[in-house]
Amino acid sequence: MTGFLGALSDAWAEIRVHKLRVLLSLIGIAVSVGALTAVVAISEYQRQYQAEQSDRWGGRPATIVVGVTSEDGNPVDIDDFDKRFTRATERFDFSHTARVAQGLMVGVQLPEGITDVNARLIDPMYTQIHREQLLEGRWLRDADSEALAPAAVISEPLWDRIGRVPLSGHPTVTLTGDGGGTYQVVGVVPRGGFGDEELRIDLLYDAYRDRVDALPEDAWSQYEIWVGPDQADEIGPVLAMDLRAGLPEGQTVSVNRSDWGAQPGAMDAQATFEMVTGGIAALILALGALSLINIQLVAMRQRVREIGVRRAFGASSGRVFFSVLLESLVATTVAGVIGIAIVVAVLRSDWLVTTMFVGMQDVPPFPMRAALVGLIASVIVGAVSGFIPALVALRVKVIDAIRF
Repeated sequence: MTGFLGALSDAWAEIRVHKLRVLLSLIGIAVSVGALTAVVAISEYQRQYQAEQSDRWGGRPATIVVGVTSEDGNPVDIDDFDKRFTRATERFDFSHTARVAQGLMVGVQLPEGITDVNARLIDPMYTQIHREQLLEGRWLRDADSEALAPAAVISEPLWDRIGRVPLSGHPTVTLTGDGGGTYQVVGVVPRGGFGDEELRIDLLYDAYRDRVDALPEDAWSQYEIWVGPDQADEIGPVLAMDLRAGLPEGQTVSVNRSDWGAQPGAMDAQATFEMVTGGIAALILALGALSLINIQLVAMRQRVREIGVRRAFGASSGRVFFSVLLESLVATTVAGVIGIAIVVAVLRSDWLVTTMFVGMQDVPPFPMRAALVGLIASVIVGAVSGFIPALVALRVKVIDAIRF
């Protein structure tokens, strides 16, 4: 233990004496370790971002989707199945259930005339199940069904068409046909990407249903339930049997998971991203290590007299070996810690992460795995880059100090 502490003391003394050389040689290591740490951290953020994007399409893990169809093609009595679904969900005491009807077209009075707009009827919980985002305003609520002017959420392109009136001014849209009337705009959904010009309006399921005798024949409905991933496999079959019991002849109920967690190979793209970016970071780190080894070998040739004198004064081979090895190890570890600290300070800014991953809702804390990987990498680089110069130092003899 005393020998180890002595070698560590010698290594630290060498670092202090050759500050400039050490600083120049370790800048690349700090950058490389920081890059590796940043890549691992960004891959964690990317995983969260990809999961949230998948949630918007298929629902959070685990989302169970229930559909009902008729074998002969005749319309299904949705109201009757609504009651059946409500009774089943009450028995299971689900916390997040939602009905959604799509495929509707409604006429909306715009300045240039009546325009057909895609409509979607949803329950409030649908937006939580799918991590729906808003550009302005709020989502639909159960209490909105009691308002004189039922609430509506519209897409940003439709908002542009009605003059982009601020929501504080209580803008309204007028629908024609069945379920027509004046609806108050309470929220705006942002464009899904470049070129997204879809005109869409989201209405509260019950508020619209109270205004019409029946849903249009071309509309299709489904029911969604958000449960824990560990419960989906148990609940799905039991729920299916419950809903099929006493079902009218000719009707079929399907119960499936729609979330990304149930799809095979759902995270293959993420794994590929991590492999590619990790390989690039490892290559950068390897180049930094090679550069450090080269500098250490050159420096070792200039320290032959110093090491020879130390051997003349009784320094053992082990003491010389470990002092040179620890010199590199301590220096790269310190450089790695500095690089990691800079990356942590930068990426802990939620603003920066949300700028890199636009639309991310739940920004995870800085992943400690990234810092641990960076620290281990800096130690390994220090050990590898110090091992070869340490072997060279072992070959130095007392006579070499006289020759130099």
